[in-house]
Amino acid sequence: MFESVGQKESALFVQAYRIVNEQIWKYSGYDQKVDESVKTIWTVIHDRLSMEIGVKELSPKYYSYQTEWMGKPFTNSGWYDMNLVVEQWLNVKFTDDLDPDMFVKRRLSFVELAFRTREEQIAQANAEFPRRLAEAEFQDRMPRRPTQLPGALSDSVRAISDGMNTTFAANVHELNERLKQAGMPLHYHNGYLQITQDERLQEQVEQPFWLLVKDAQWKNVSIDMAEAIDRRDTGGRDPSFYAAKALESTIKIICELKKWTAGNEKGVSDFLNHLESKANGAFIEGWERQSMQRFYSDVRNDLGHGPGSKDMPDLAPQQIDQTIEFCMSWVKSLIKRL
Repeated sequence: MFESVGQKESALFVQAYRIVNEQIWKYSGYDQKVDESVKTIWTVIHDRLSMEIGVKELSPKYYSYQTEWMGKPFTNSGWYDMNLVVEQWLNVKFTDDLDPDMFVKRRLSFVELAFRTREEQIAQANAEFPRRLAEAEFQDRMPRRPTQLPGALSDSVRAISDGMNTTFAANVHELNERLKQAGMPLHYHNGYLQITQDERLQEQVEQPFWLLVKDAQWKNVSIDMAEAIDRRDTGGRDPSFYAAKALESTIKIICELKKWTAGNEKGVSDFLNHLESKANGAFIEGWERQSMQRFYSDVRNDLGHGPGSKDMPDLAPQQIDQTIEFCMSWVKSLIKRL
């Protein structure tokens, strides 16, 4: 995939590191003291990445050199900060004896791992937000103490949550712009760097899709669609099957949210009945239901069941792209109707 390493790639590694080190996790506070919680995060990222690559350390953690003190030989030694250990490895100069593809992909693994780690932190904070907000609103209803700061505590909780999510969204946007500037056909979303083959498709279909499914209730949709794209990009088996699973999960979740399920549904067809039902307000039209039903009958069923003695179903690359785009577009359309 990557046949050379030049100025654009080197600049991207510096830019990505600075986003992580200066915007996402600042290693030291305003008092220049190391933030131990951030140090732990960097250590975990280092250890996971070095394990993935198969080395004990990405770059030397320990330094030792000879100097003089009061005219006598003196050994100065210590431990590098963990963010510096990663930075020294990330920005090592490429030489011709190295594999350019492996060199770039390993450094992109750092970017992906760091952003995914932050995304997991934010997902955890968002999951705890309702409880924190309820506690703050309860405190707001209590009699105010003379020493209490003005303003509602619940407003502060909301502002912190909004700021955290907005800041990370800006971090992701900057990373994707840097990838585009470096000429890399990659896009980060929902914990993964994945290949994007068409810039217009990315802007009109894929990016809006990932924004819509970032909330926790669409987790399975996001997981299956990410799997579909990963299998497509790596030549894995049946990527269209996973795209179909993502769409099916969307259909089921909407039926559950609308309280249309009866508990005796046997397949996607029964859930599509709920969406089309006039009693439920005709969430979709008949022709829309037929479009999705035909997809499951003609494509998903062939992939989801053993072919017996017949040839294994094998879609062409263009057909795989079409099925993924079909499912993404329908997921996007259905969620927007809520």
